[in-house]
Amino acid sequence: MDHRNFTPPPRRVSPFLILAIIFFGLWWFFPRSPRPVFNPDVTSRIVAARGDLAADELNTIELFRSASPSVVYINSIEVRRGLFNLNIYEIPKGTGSGFIWDLEGRIVTNFHVIEDASRVEVTLADHSTWKAVLVGVAPDKDLAVLQIFPPVEKLKPITVGESSTLEVGQKAFAIGNPFGLDQTITAGIISALGREINAVTGRTIQGVIQTDAAINPGNSGGPLLDSAGRLIGINTAIYSPSGGSSGVGFAVPVEEINRVVPEIIRYGKVVKAGIGVTLADPGIARRLNIDGILIMNVLPGSIAEKAGIMGTRRVMGEIVLGDIIQSVNQVKVSSYDDLRNEIDKYKVSEVVVLGILRGGRKYSIDLILEEVG
Repeated sequence: MDHRNFTPPPRRVSPFLILAIIFFGLWWFFPRSPRPVFNPDVTSRIVAARGDLAADELNTIELFRSASPSVVYINSIEVRRGLFNLNIYEIPKGTGSGFIWDLEGRIVTNFHVIEDASRVEVTLADHSTWKAVLVGVAPDKDLAVLQIFPPVEKLKPITVGESSTLEVGQKAFAIGNPFGLDQTITAGIISALGREINAVTGRTIQGVIQTDAAINPGNSGGPLLDSAGRLIGINTAIYSPSGGSSGVGFAVPVEEINRVVPEIIRYGKVVKAGIGVTLADPGIARRLNIDGILIMNVLPGSIAEKAGIMGTRRVMGEIVLGDIIQSVNQVKVSSYDDLRNEIDKYKVSEVVVLGILRGGRKYSIDLILEEVG
């Protein structure tokens, strides 16, 4: 008999073995002593004692209680005419935050919050809403002042601090109405100082505070506070590709607010100090490799003309370049923004010293700043 092609029959597994394996698996994976799902005698858990709040928690709570009545919600409304009829419609344009400046009902916010709005409403911390009138704006600083007329007992002006003494690492708190949510506080630190951002006009705003306290849409115009609850800046911008807080927020420093807001209240605008000259286009200065700011024209009757400052002119058919401004009070300037930001630190009638380059020689000229348009 040939056994080379013999295939043994398959071995049969005992059904008792299969049942045993299944039983063992169920026994292993499921509780051996199942507990009841429901218990008619169950009661609430005993609450563990909390103990005292930490000192920094108590400080944040007190800061919010003290400062939040000074923070307002701003709703900008735009008026539009119907596309197929002559009906007038009011539609929401945007929202933001602000803070109470004084007992006359003046409110400080960002210019971009109320820009192009036909009507603005301000909601106080007690949820009462008031129609606002525009006092004035400073677009170059992204600041605006509104006024409402509630009873004076509803008004709690914010406490003003200082930003010139801030240190990187200090705590910072932002209060506002992000995404329209009422009275929200976020905490962080001062991440950096002396930053620059662009206003809606394109002008740079210098000395800006950077913070990682969460600033979201709707926080714009709200206050940035130090740990003493004092105003140190106005939340103005975030750096975020997605539009949400990414831990990089910017606030215009309180010194700028405290300089600009009184001028707006006094005159309805920012009174700009200047020297009475027009400047060359930056492209011209770059092409001519000029180190400074080239003066094109000196306005007749201006303080610059009286001081002998010279503009660009034609002499015997040749163009003679005017004076080149290189510094203001020994601070180097190399662009229009540099010059404007430096002069903005001073008021009309104050004296500044211009560092001038003329024909290869350097001069210092004292000028009394005058009001310019």
